[in-house]
Amino acid sequence: MIPSKREQFGSSFTFILAMAGSAIGLGNIWRFPFMVGEHGGGAFIVAYLICSMFIALPCFLCESLIGKRARVGAYGAFEKLAPGSKWKWVGAVCVFACFIIISYYCVVGGWSFDFLVRSFTEGLSPAHPEEAVGIFGKMASSPLESLTAFMLFFGATALIVLGGVKKGIEKFTKITTPMLFVLMLAIVVYSVTLPGSSAGIKYIMQPDLSKLGASGWACALGQAFFSMSLGVGTVLIYSSYMQKDDSVLKSGFWTSGFDSGFAIIAALAVMPAVFSAGIEPGAGPSLVYETLPYIFASMGIEAPVTSRIVTFIFFLAILMAALTSSISMFEVCVEHAMERFKCKRWHAVLLFFVPVMILGGLCTLSFGCMSGVRLFDKTIFDLCDYLCSNILMTLGALAFTIFVGWKMPAAEAREEFTNGGTLKFSGRIFNAFRFLVRWVIPPVILLIFISNLL
Repeated sequence: MIPSKREQFGSSFTFILAMAGSAIGLGNIWRFPFMVGEHGGGAFIVAYLICSMFIALPCFLCESLIGKRARVGAYGAFEKLAPGSKWKWVGAVCVFACFIIISYYCVVGGWSFDFLVRSFTEGLSPAHPEEAVGIFGKMASSPLESLTAFMLFFGATALIVLGGVKKGIEKFTKITTPMLFVLMLAIVVYSVTLPGSSAGIKYIMQPDLSKLGASGWACALGQAFFSMSLGVGTVLIYSSYMQKDDSVLKSGFWTSGFDSGFAIIAALAVMPAVFSAGIEPGAGPSLVYETLPYIFASMGIEAPVTSRIVTFIFFLAILMAALTSSISMFEVCVEHAMERFKCKRWHAVLLFFVPVMILGGLCTLSFGCMSGVRLFDKTIFDLCDYLCSNILMTLGALAFTIFVGWKMPAAEAREEFTNGGTLKFSGRIFNAFRFLVRWVIPPVILLIFISNLL
């Protein structure tokens, strides 16, 4: 039987670190730099910061309010706050979405593990930098290599979640989240001192909003949602573990700030190196796993030891960022099993472990021997990514805002937002927050949803 007393994070600080770790992931290091490159550099960063503050942050607060108020998992939260209604199915969809996301997310996490190993072997040797470009394709299409990397990464995720909130998630993120910033700042120092890197710095620091366009704004908003993992219950589940006197608003601002700050640091780590090597900044999703290994290997011809150290640090940061996000998504699934089936944590981990291994294995093989298997003209990996990123996450965020804005009594929302009226500053912000989640954010989310479908 699960214990009657719910686990909690040890302090407000460790809760914020865990939330920041959940938000900081592959979306920051892998996705954000190539989005910056494809959409006008600094102009995209400005749009991203605006969208994060005025759209993504209120959505984060909605999800956090529900979790703190209910103090149960995604499915149980809606069942508790809206008994007898169909809102509980929103929670069920959140669990389903996290199951799919963790299955294909661990595939990408496995790639980071593979490249980390290669960084201190001859796999990314500076003697043959041109070969570094083809490493990703060969690795991803190799069933044995890619499946091994996937299983090791998911095994590490499951092991951390098995430790529980305090001994697993909190202990891991308390160490890795600050370390992530240190590692990436070290890469920034290396990147901005490279010959020709000033052009990359200028590309980021001198925004030209006239080059952004409507599509750039839509992508910036989508990136803000993707980066903070909104709409799938990760914010809800962590908030259900927060202490009663913790501030939802404070934790939201700090999480958003850490997430946005880390994304900018990642751009500063990548773009100066890209410009230094004379490579097109809009290289797309291959930027991290194909373009950057080539850059690091090329620079290692004159400084092989430095290049190898920098490459190791970079892929270690990617691996740690991927893990801090994957454990939050897997925790949504595990907590749901503990709550619904009244089982112990290790039983819940095992219950989801096998299905994730099966679906994740299929996603892994869709880059190799199963690349010809298509559903709706997409590989299994691409279909899972499209379903979650373009549909389930967006509709989930919409459901959370509608619930807090229209279903949840204003008095209850205000009580959690202000800790029973004790947080005066939060009280002054609440009315603006409620206006946004009732009248502004739902139409904007619908616009994103329709544009993604089209």
